[in-house]
Amino acid sequence: MKLVYAIIRNDNEDDVTSALMQEGFTVTRLSTTGGFLRKGSTTLMIALQDEQLEQCIDIIKQQSGSRQEITVNMPYVSGSSLMNYTTMPMNVEIGGATIMVVPLERFEKY
Repeated sequence: MKLVYAIIRNDNEDDVTSALMQEGFTVTRLSTTGGFLRKGSTTLMIALQDEQLEQCIDIIKQQSGSRQEITVNMPYVSGSSLMNYTTMPMNVEIGGATIMVVPLERFEKY
């Protein structure tokens, strides 16, 4: 058995979760926060049999495709002073997923 952790953007969470559940996967959702852009994200936990792994990863990839977005880094306050730098629009890649797979010794559902 395997445990899949998939970290996805909140924008993609409904599509990914619905597609996984439609294929019979049991999904647990956790609200999390990303680091670089400090945007909301969702971490999905999916317990599955080894032979289901590739199907699960394919569904996640299909439903959480990456795309480009322009964002502006805003200055932030550090202590009592405002960090002084020019805000510039940046083209960043968003979406996609971070997927981690770990062995699972035991899984019980009551």
